[in-house]
Amino acid sequence: MKPYNCIIIDDDEIDRLTVLSFVKKFPSLNILGVFESAEEAIPFIEKEKTDILFLDIDMPKLSGIDFRKSALEVPVCIFITAHPEHAVESFQIDTLDFIVKPLKLDRFTQTIKRIEEFMEIKLKASLFEASIGGDTIYIKEGHEQTKVKLHEILYLEALKDYTLVITDKKRHCVLSSIGNLLKENHFQSFIRIHRSFAVQKQFIQKINTSEIILNNNIAIPVGRSYKENLNLFS
Repeated sequence: MKPYNCIIIDDDEIDRLTVLSFVKKFPSLNILGVFESAEEAIPFIEKEKTDILFLDIDMPKLSGIDFRKSALEVPVCIFITAHPEHAVESFQIDTLDFIVKPLKLDRFTQTIKRIEEFMEIKLKASLFEASIGGDTIYIKEGHEQTKVKLHEILYLEALKDYTLVITDKKRHCVLSSIGNLLKENHFQSFIRIHRSFAVQKQFIQKINTSEIILNNNIAIPVGRSYKENLNLFS
């Protein structure tokens, strides 16, 4: 697999070098450039094909948020910042992950796995096709179509522009946001409990204020803004 081209932007030298040292540990990443300001990086990404941004937020003159808005053509953006209050705003501009400093290798490794999964899904370009009956959908995966019964889907998980369809046997991918998918008639039985998750009532084993436990002890977080939806399970 060809390495993914990435750039690092952070005005703090120690943080910049930390990210750089971590990136070098992963052969799936290729470092195109390291910058101490977003302004320096603008002409660079206009010339070089970039796959991943590792981006600080609080920087002088041009913030990481504003830089991302001008570089939405880059598929993956990872914010690494000391300011967790920017998390909600960052996810409104195609952010794949948000890491709060100080950066640790185990947390960074989780992010790389998420990047690799997302890029693999993007490459396959799995497409949601159509339903052929009230309880069945077909999902196109490569050149094949997989038949999935709606009553076997444990939950849906958002992954940027895609949605993972999770059964107890396999994870499928749909080229559709979870919001758009839940508008489909076939997914009316799903209840959204988090910005990234929707579940079906029949698989719920336990409900508390912070998470829902599904079959096989699968824990799904409950988002604060979705807690009212828990009433639909009563």
